[in-house]
Amino acid sequence: MRAVVQQSFGTPDVLTLTEAGRPVPLPGDVLVRVHAASVNPIDAYVRSGAAPLLGEPPFTVGWDVSGVVEEVVPGVTRFKVGDEVFGMPFFPRSAGGYAEYVAAPSRHFAPKPAGVDHVAAAALPLAGLTAWQALVDTADVRPGQRVLVHGAGGGVGHLAVQIAKARGAEVLATASPAKHDFVRGLGADRVIDYTAGDFADGLTGVDVVLDGIGGGYGQRSLPVLAPGGLLITLVERTDTELAGAAAAAGRRFTGLTVEPDHVGLQGLADLVDEGRLRPHVEHVLPLEEAAKAHELIESGQTRGKIVLAV
Repeated sequence: MRAVVQQSFGTPDVLTLTEAGRPVPLPGDVLVRVHAASVNPIDAYVRSGAAPLLGEPPFTVGWDVSGVVEEVVPGVTRFKVGDEVFGMPFFPRSAGGYAEYVAAPSRHFAPKPAGVDHVAAAALPLAGLTAWQALVDTADVRPGQRVLVHGAGGGVGHLAVQIAKARGAEVLATASPAKHDFVRGLGADRVIDYTAGDFADGLTGVDVVLDGIGGGYGQRSLPVLAPGGLLITLVERTDTELAGAAAAAGRRFTGLTVEPDHVGLQGLADLVDEGRLRPHVEHVLPLEEAAKAHELIESGQTRGKIVLAV
């Protein structure tokens, strides 16, 4: 099969399309013929060595995939050959998503949403599950609550805005001016220009803050939370000082790392098929242009997601 393999840590040009052995499914696994694989910021961090989750190269990065089941190991009951599926297998362990085939546990996948193609489906798992596990599983966002999403124009953020709206919340969002119309189009009730001043000025009574930015955004978000409000950080997960500050202020603190979850995937798929969630794919590139995809993701300018067509 074709796969993007890197032999060393480094800049995007270490990503090379080459021939590799097709993975062999183990008991409980399905073999999926990948049609599309999306690119996430964590992919670039792993590639560069900044987040050495996979050990030393050589390896293939990538977790988000959408495709068709090609082989089912006896004993697997969830899928049959020919089923269309999407998922985020093995995260944060190696999944080898930038490749023509992936073998992984069947419960790391869910049926692909019927209303979108493989490109859109591949854009959902990691970013969508992050937002889902934050807003649904952790915060249990309910109608009438106020939710503040930082970085609302990005991969996680643009899905979080839609999920919070689908849960009946009033959604506040921070974004750069170039992304304001985009974020409003997602359903945000108020979009704040974080470049024009302190986003927290005059903002109070927020029930949930989702911070995927870091760099002090968590600390600056505490005053906007209502008493007992919840700060969920995707970046400063182990920051004991921030956790202590939240507790001292009478607010709650949770650090979140996404994990494979077929139940959450099904929840995302249901929202898609109900017309209440749509991933925005800014760029679609062929597998051989994975290096360009990483250059784009590292620019920080992308609205929504970048997807590799396999």
